[in-house]
Amino acid sequence: MLSRRSLMGASALGLGTALWTPATQALPPRTLVFPADHGAHPDQRTEWWYITGHASSLAAEPREFGFQLTFFRTRVDAAQSLQSKFAAKQLIFAHAALTDVQGQKLWHDQRIAREGFGLALAATGDTALQLGHWRLQRQVDSGLYKAELPGQDFSLALQFKPSQPLLLQGQQGLSRKGPDARQASYYYSQPQLATRGQITLRGQRFEISGKAWLDHEWSDELLHPEARGWDWIGMNLDDGSALTAFALRRKDGSAVWDGGSFRSPQGTLYTFSRGEVIFKPLRFWQSPLTQARYPVEWLVRTPADFYTVKAVIDAQELDSRQSTGAVYWEGLSDLFDSHGRRVGRGYLEMTGYASPLRM
Repeated sequence: MLSRRSLMGASALGLGTALWTPATQALPPRTLVFPADHGAHPDQRTEWWYITGHASSLAAEPREFGFQLTFFRTRVDAAQSLQSKFAAKQLIFAHAALTDVQGQKLWHDQRIAREGFGLALAATGDTALQLGHWRLQRQVDSGLYKAELPGQDFSLALQFKPSQPLLLQGQQGLSRKGPDARQASYYYSQPQLATRGQITLRGQRFEISGKAWLDHEWSDELLHPEARGWDWIGMNLDDGSALTAFALRRKDGSAVWDGGSFRSPQGTLYTFSRGEVIFKPLRFWQSPLTQARYPVEWLVRTPADFYTVKAVIDAQELDSRQSTGAVYWEGLSDLFDSHGRRVGRGYLEMTGYASPLRM
């Protein structure tokens, strides 16, 4: 899935079917190989690297933030045979968002460029992404990720250190997203990333520490024709567990497909089967910008537990029509177990509420 983080291929979010040719066959099972699979897969239609997290300032007066940064790569099939070096064979997009909890405000920025000319890059072999002055790179020796995303209203300068092994989603990294086997992605996560760095908001700089979650997915086809959008959570639990859950929705709200996983603090991984995840909305918020109604509180049934997910602030809708063409809700949220205890924090993503996604 994208953003969550999950299913947001750039062409899938509104650039139109002229950019790509639908997949004719399913992705084959394969063994993911690292560090090569940390890098780009330009033969696949769409790909994204997606990091979400939460952090607190180290100042005497604590300040809490949620943050999201995503780099997308999309292959333009119609341009692959063109010989001109100016042909837009690969497009690179990037989103960044900052949730200011105390200020009750979401800040958002976005970029887009064709790959090449020193302006945009999605390198193969390992994670090395660039879009103008925005960068995300993985260090080979330590596995540390470094992100630099300077903006006008806010800037992120963050480091993410793995504290756990990679989590292969689905069946050893091949994750089904629909009833047709073609609707699948290669997908792995890195939960429980120890995070440090600086967040700058309207000229005020904060030294922060926190936790983050990384998703990396690549695919040729994802959404079933009946799917309008999806709901997704990626949650770092306080005890070291990691929870992923998603459901793809029809127009009437019924599930086309669902899935996810739960990994315990001891490393035991349980991959959810179809039908084991149910999202039930409990409370809605209506966007004053788009009039879309988003469920900002959910009951999420999984084999691990019955969880309640609550948005930390309601107004976390992102308008990315200047880049990927979509409007969606993605924001910092708390996780409560079936006893009502807060057990974790992470990100909730909801797409297809303002308008159906095309993928």
